[in-house]
Amino acid sequence: MRVRRGMSRKWAGGSGCAFATLLAFQPGPAMALDLSSLDVFGLFTSREKPPEVSAATLPYALSFDVGDASDAKALTRTLQDASLLYRLRQDAPPDGETLSRRMAADLNPLVDALWSQGYYNAELQIVVDGVALRVGAEPNAALVRALEGYRNRSAVPIVIRVQPGPVFALRSISVVETGGGLSPAIADPAKISRLKAGDAATSASLRAAQAALVDHLRNQSRPLAKIVELRPVVDHPARSMDVTYVVAPGPVAGFGDISIGETGDIPPAVVRSFIYLEPGDPYSPKKLADTRKSIATIPAVGSVRIREAQALDAAGNLPLSLDVTERPKRLFGFSTRYSTIDGPAVKTYWEHRNLFGGAERLRLDGSTFLAPRIDGTKIQEIGDFERSDIGGRLSFSFLKPALYGSRYDWLLDGTAVRERIGTSRYGGYTARYANVTTAIQRRFSDTFSVSAGIEVERGQTSDQLGQVDYTLVGIPLSVKYDSTDSLLDPTRGIRAVASVTPYPTFLGSTIGVVQSKASLSAYYALDEDARYVLAGRVGLGSIAGEGLADIPATRRFYAGGGGSVRGYAYRTLSPLGPDGRLTGGRSLFEGSVEARIKITDTIGVVPFFDAGMAFESAVPNFKDRLQMAAGIGLRYYTAIGPIRLDVAAPLNPRKGDKPVAVYISIGQAF
Repeated sequence: MRVRRGMSRKWAGGSGCAFATLLAFQPGPAMALDLSSLDVFGLFTSREKPPEVSAATLPYALSFDVGDASDAKALTRTLQDASLLYRLRQDAPPDGETLSRRMAADLNPLVDALWSQGYYNAELQIVVDGVALRVGAEPNAALVRALEGYRNRSAVPIVIRVQPGPVFALRSISVVETGGGLSPAIADPAKISRLKAGDAATSASLRAAQAALVDHLRNQSRPLAKIVELRPVVDHPARSMDVTYVVAPGPVAGFGDISIGETGDIPPAVVRSFIYLEPGDPYSPKKLADTRKSIATIPAVGSVRIREAQALDAAGNLPLSLDVTERPKRLFGFSTRYSTIDGPAVKTYWEHRNLFGGAERLRLDGSTFLAPRIDGTKIQEIGDFERSDIGGRLSFSFLKPALYGSRYDWLLDGTAVRERIGTSRYGGYTARYANVTTAIQRRFSDTFSVSAGIEVERGQTSDQLGQVDYTLVGIPLSVKYDSTDSLLDPTRGIRAVASVTPYPTFLGSTIGVVQSKASLSAYYALDEDARYVLAGRVGLGSIAGEGLADIPATRRFYAGGGGSVRGYAYRTLSPLGPDGRLTGGRSLFEGSVEARIKITDTIGVVPFFDAGMAFESAVPNFKDRLQMAAGIGLRYYTAIGPIRLDVAAPLNPRKGDKPVAVYISIGQAF
């Protein structure tokens, strides 16, 4: 029989009917990773056995027969998710009467599951030894006897048998607005809902359309918008559905007062300094999301919850309340790595996220690593090790956000480094230096900030141009703008950083130079779901004031590597000296374009093109040859960000460049 249920759930008369149960919108198929096809050795899947046969219980073995359904595996999973019999399959009932009631309780949820997938003419029955239990029927003595016949013999073979029939299609979609406005709040319902005639009439598509309609209204500064009623009408002979959404747009409103509730040990004044909403600003879901993102940049903050009032205030604005949870105050970490190019490395770090009770962050980092030899010699045995083969880095970083509750932050950073950078083919440099930088940052909005500070660095570098012992005392000035929607996987917006740092001799610098850097990245999603994204990046750098040989090697510019021009070894793109070894440059140009294409929700491909070079002159000289590369990347999208695998090949390789380079990291290339 067809799944048409009793009085509380029956179809209205005629060829069409409205049914209330669809308003509950049963969930669609569960998103699950099916490893069965890959599980050759049975490591991930196994055949589950029912409980042991006994005289005291009636264990059962449940199977699903979905007939000629085109999506048999997905439909079976949907029915399993809805089935009480399936969920309790390891809990054997004591007798046939109890088991028969469990079977009867399964019928309506199974019908809802079928409806959720658009199967409104499905035939459903639960069968044991030819005795069938159908929708609308009650368990009888024949069914109980059939069940009891298996007592102490074997598991009861229960089959949920479905003839799904055709998937019903949407025939018409309409929106009715309440409130009597002069003009409709939703001018093009079909475009907003993304529903069209011929689409499968599944609950998932109806839910998505409902959310899209409400989101559209909320983006119009209507925070109280809601769907008052959903009126689906099913036409069985035509195998179609007409659906009407009754919408209450609500009034246009602004933001009201923002009250700050629970913040743990984080001062409320610190939290408030990262809120850029003002009472009276037009209501916007994006501004709410930006506020969460802004507050979450406080290192001590773990999560942010913003609650909207259920009614507008006397001024016609929507009050907000905000709660913050803390992250663990202390963090300790340890990691190791090994690279065929760079060798082994060990790193450890310690962090306190609320050092003095004002959300201050202090982080200490230490690492030691094998410095690559750039003279062509190799380490063959333990006795070949030299002290210079070991590099190290010690650093600290301190942040005091929201000085005195303002939008000024204090930053203090220091580092001491001993390293050797380069390759035996192109040479490189050795360096020892220590740097301390302090700065005040002014946040003007959640996207724009400026900073100014003092920097002191002393060190020694050595390369083919000679040894430089230096002191640098500078005044770093920087501007940042970031309107992107994600740190690790941006799909929309612009990210720009520009800095200039003069190192005048009257402050104590041994060389008088001005270093400038700028980078600009832009991201454009071609579709609303951001499955197709164009991304581009340009980077520039310049050092003016002194000749190349007088500038420390650590301050010169180099291109190449996974975050620069892929396909070339790290920091190997620069002018070459008379002996063909790297000198570094006084200016830099880098550019990249990518097409980020999602194949599935978790897998994407990224064709890309990179170009760049460091130049001897203080400004990029594009008469010199740019090194170019192209490649393709694979992305695996996770909750913490995409895992990146890029394969790149140089398009105009130099002698000694490898034909292919591979890069693996977390996050996009830029």
